[in-house]
Amino acid sequence: MATVKRKLNDVIQYLLTWLCYGNKEAAARVTYTDDEKALDQYDVIIVPNGSLGNRIVLPDMKEVVVEHPAKDKSIIRTDILYNAFFFISRAEETYNTERDEHGRFAAKYSLLGESNRMQIPLLDEHARLLLKCLDAPLPEPGFNSIYLTHDVDAITQYRHFRGFIGGLVRGEIEQVKRAFGDIHKDPLFTFPWMIRQDAKAAHAKKIYFIKNTKGKGLDYPQYNLKGNDYKYLEHMLLDSGAKLGLHSSYYGDLAPLTFNQSPFHRSHYLRCSINQLQRVSKAGLTDDFTMGFADCAGFRLQTTRAVQWINPVSMTIMPITLHPLIIMDTTLSNANYMNLSEDEAYFLCERLIEKVRMHHGDLCLLWHNSSFVHNKYHKTLYPKIIELINGR
Repeated sequence: MATVKRKLNDVIQYLLTWLCYGNKEAAARVTYTDDEKALDQYDVIIVPNGSLGNRIVLPDMKEVVVEHPAKDKSIIRTDILYNAFFFISRAEETYNTERDEHGRFAAKYSLLGESNRMQIPLLDEHARLLLKCLDAPLPEPGFNSIYLTHDVDAITQYRHFRGFIGGLVRGEIEQVKRAFGDIHKDPLFTFPWMIRQDAKAAHAKKIYFIKNTKGKGLDYPQYNLKGNDYKYLEHMLLDSGAKLGLHSSYYGDLAPLTFNQSPFHRSHYLRCSINQLQRVSKAGLTDDFTMGFADCAGFRLQTTRAVQWINPVSMTIMPITLHPLIIMDTTLSNANYMNLSEDEAYFLCERLIEKVRMHHGDLCLLWHNSSFVHNKYHKTLYPKIIELINGR
């Protein structure tokens, strides 16, 4: 019983400090109780709804109710701390068991989709309100970090066996010959162009997620990590200042990149679940970049800020940081996702990027090298997004 109580207290203290943007002095002036006499010792009370640590219920997403019974004293009647727990822990995914054809919890099943809150980071709004109640400094507008990330699902189109045979069958003989003569002439090898674009955002961190799978089923194709093509790409990326991360298997395997002790992880197809997060944490990977919805851009965690994952089953703060994925290329353009035109995609990106900037959050974007070949407009949209970031 003491262990359960200690875990719950750890979660409460962590969430209070996180809501206060790491300001421990401000967080120490807040308590989580329904005893209003606590205002003798604290400046702000957050009144619990009785759910945290007991049961999973839907959060209160209406306007937050705040009372000011005395000067510099506040009672927040809406349980904003439970709201933070609900979205950060992914407790919603234990409450709702619907999944799409890839076993993913999609935006269309989420409370966020129903309430049209996908593009509004509720928890950051809660954080600002709490800081105002404490008369504590609000975060300055700007980006805490920018992550330009890229999933390398395939390096080349023709320079592997099935791609070679497929090209010949389709009569693409000249393209195959050019690709085999020079990797830079393979249509999927868009990496030099990507590196040049990313270099324009000088302060951004660049991460390429590399597959280490058997290449079967939806993991196909698997490139040879000991082969010349991959080695050439790896040197090119590292020389550009980029970092490498593990792009784990569609089927959940976490074969490590033994040559590159990277802490970064993203699941293939954005297949992320509580069980997968447990496996990722157990494998010693400390930073996960999977947390976005494939079918809708926005704030799956309802925050723009990185946060440690709280296991909603064990009520344990896990040693893995979740980096919210705000925008993915195929989310914008795919017909089975948002199916936006280039102009519509740009304006949505502009709104989301501004939300991140306003809350001093982490901007995490995902564009695949293949999207600059196979998708509708990404080769013109992506440079505009880089310009947009630089203009902020």
